[in-house]
Amino acid sequence: MSIYVEDFRKAVSNSGMAQFQEVIRQELENSMKQDLERLQATANKAEAEITRKDFEGFMTLFHRFLQEKGPSVDWGKIQRPPEDSIQPYEKIKSKGLPDNVASVLNKLVVVKLNGGLGTSMGCKGPKSLISVRNENTFLDLTVQQIEHLNKTYNTDVPLVLMNSFNTDEDTDKILQKYTHCRVKIHTFNQSRYPRINKESLLPIAKDMSKMGDNADTWYPPGHGDIYASFYNSGLLDKLIAEGKEYIFVSNIDNLGATVDLYILNHLMSQPNGKRCEFVMEVTDKTRADVKGGTLTQYGGKLRLLEIAQVPKAHVDEFKSVSKFKIFNTNNLWISLAAIKRLQEQNAMDMEIIVNPKTLNGGLNVIQLETAVGAAIKSFDNALGINVPRSRFLPVKTTSDLLLVMSNLYSLNAGSLTMSEKREFPTVPLTKLGSSFTKVQDFLMRFESIPDMLELDHLTVSGDVTFGKNVCLKGTVIIIANHGDRIDIPAGAVLENKIVSGNLRILDH
Repeated sequence: MSIYVEDFRKAVSNSGMAQFQEVIRQELENSMKQDLERLQATANKAEAEITRKDFEGFMTLFHRFLQEKGPSVDWGKIQRPPEDSIQPYEKIKSKGLPDNVASVLNKLVVVKLNGGLGTSMGCKGPKSLISVRNENTFLDLTVQQIEHLNKTYNTDVPLVLMNSFNTDEDTDKILQKYTHCRVKIHTFNQSRYPRINKESLLPIAKDMSKMGDNADTWYPPGHGDIYASFYNSGLLDKLIAEGKEYIFVSNIDNLGATVDLYILNHLMSQPNGKRCEFVMEVTDKTRADVKGGTLTQYGGKLRLLEIAQVPKAHVDEFKSVSKFKIFNTNNLWISLAAIKRLQEQNAMDMEIIVNPKTLNGGLNVIQLETAVGAAIKSFDNALGINVPRSRFLPVKTTSDLLLVMSNLYSLNAGSLTMSEKREFPTVPLTKLGSSFTKVQDFLMRFESIPDMLELDHLTVSGDVTFGKNVCLKGTVIIIANHGDRIDIPAGAVLENKIVSGNLRILDH
């Protein structure tokens, strides 16, 4: 059966055709079930039970996708969050720390979202294995941070990695190197869902294999899948049995997302019946963050509002730094007991993100995904904490990589902190052109990372290389036109300069 999405959407939008809509929905769901049963029949014994649970989760999402009729947000009902629902970090910090820090730390588990590949930076394999500072990878720095905590306070804070089928095998191999570290490391896999044809709304996979022609037919369904896959893995129950109470969840490529003892103490010092079950760290928006999700009040609950949910007529309003002043860092503190309760009650409510993709052969597919922060409205006593910008230091591009490799930051026990020699706390705005996109090309273009302590803005475009011990200050713009090349020689000092054309030797 082949039902085209546009026909389906038109039918759904016609309120006088409710019965017809229901018939189409039913047909689509039946066809999807049949296709999933066919795929499941090709699974080997080891993966049969995992596949069954994955497909149950997918069918729930698919059912909701067919039911929904347009934006999930009524713009008129969006309100600013109440004053006390987003607390300033300084207020949380002013409570100080308990006499026995170990007692609160031993209730914590650190969870890193480790499902992503390094393809956007031209790397193969898990992004967490890219070297970011002194030959240390994202994963190395994470392990060093937690080991430092455990040694300092004589605690047992474990690290949990949520892998995807894309990153699991490579991550597993590398974990051997941490055997003698003072950190227990657990892993679990997020679900594997089938990509569906945009026109037929049916899976494009032929069988359960992830190789060859089938390699592009599966996807990990976003980090909102953490709740179901963590619960299904059995690890959630194991950690609760060990006396753990909260997880601190963050993206593994956010180098600012370290364990904060003040936030943890705030959570643990609340009376049990009034404890926050969910804390979202937010930080002030800048012009670079206008697309980031923000916290709003909606239907009496805190709710994460993402740009994908905003009606087109209100996108500019959403991007306004004056109206929506903060954005979600995706650093989250969540109660383990609450996750268990909501999973068992089937009460975890997250908006569906429909992510369209075009595969190499030109086939248009869609992925149904969810975001971990969207579940905030399902938890009791949820809270936002407005944290310093330093807790949001993501490395998404080589422009970000340049910043964290530079002398803007010092490295101590796996944590990066802004150099005291930097006169202002904000990082320079850095834009590297397409010649720098891949990590390998980026590294070849710098004999050493420039001194950037006094830099405000850097734009580099075209075929540009940097010699050793270059110093950049103020606003520096370097543009090599097509066919030209610019070599910045060793020891050059560029302050408030525009360099363009074809340059092999620069007077300085």
